[in-house]
Amino acid sequence: MATEPEQGLYPLHRCKTIHLVRHAQGFHNVAGENDHSAYIEPELFDAQLTPLSWQQVDNLRKHVHSSRLYKIIELVVVSPLLRTMQTAVGVFGGEGYIDGIYAAPLMTENTWSNDRGAISSLNAPPFVALELCREHLGVHWCDKRRSISEYKPFFPGIDFSLIESDEDILWKLDVREENEELAGRGLKLFNCGFLVHTLAAFGNDCHPSVKREISEPFSNCELRSVTLIQNGLDRPSDSVEQE
Repeated sequence: MATEPEQGLYPLHRCKTIHLVRHAQGFHNVAGENDHSAYIEPELFDAQLTPLSWQQVDNLRKHVHSSRLYKIIELVVVSPLLRTMQTAVGVFGGEGYIDGIYAAPLMTENTWSNDRGAISSLNAPPFVALELCREHLGVHWCDKRRSISEYKPFFPGIDFSLIESDEDILWKLDVREENEELAGRGLKLFNCGFLVHTLAAFGNDCHPSVKREISEPFSNCELRSVTLIQNGLDRPSDSVEQE
């Protein structure tokens, strides 16, 4: 017999809304659509955004502002790859950078010859780069990052202090990370995608249709909002006892 979908009610302090965004179209996406074997080409090392992808970024930025979502973003966590940082600062960064204003730009002008103006950190949330939210590691050159010291002059407003190694010691030329390992990294991040494999680890307590919705692949520069709920009892309630 069919059962009605269940609804849950949780205290607000046990819930946290996270807005997940996949990077905009990179040059590796274009090459990979034509020939999947192109991902192993060294020429696609740390691929940056295409001209089309900057239009995707601008469109998502308009949505974030028109929906006033930008008003409630407290922190932006970004993968230390060129395309992901370009997407993040383009969508959630401040307005165009103006010389003379005391605030480090999130991205300098014409970074890697992308013909974009500098992006200010004024009125923008903090940006933190974390290795945990990187894409599949290994084999594909597009997923190998540059040294942190190489990124810093171009993204001075991003905090790289939580990344322990300057060089990329996680990416291996001949070993591709398993989906389960990737999902495990994502779960560690949520406890302190990447997106698809991490979200696939959730939703087992939901209706199958909700599970399918959670696990649906992301399009380039797509934003989804989900709420994490703490079901454990390791945190006391903030309710007040009545005498």
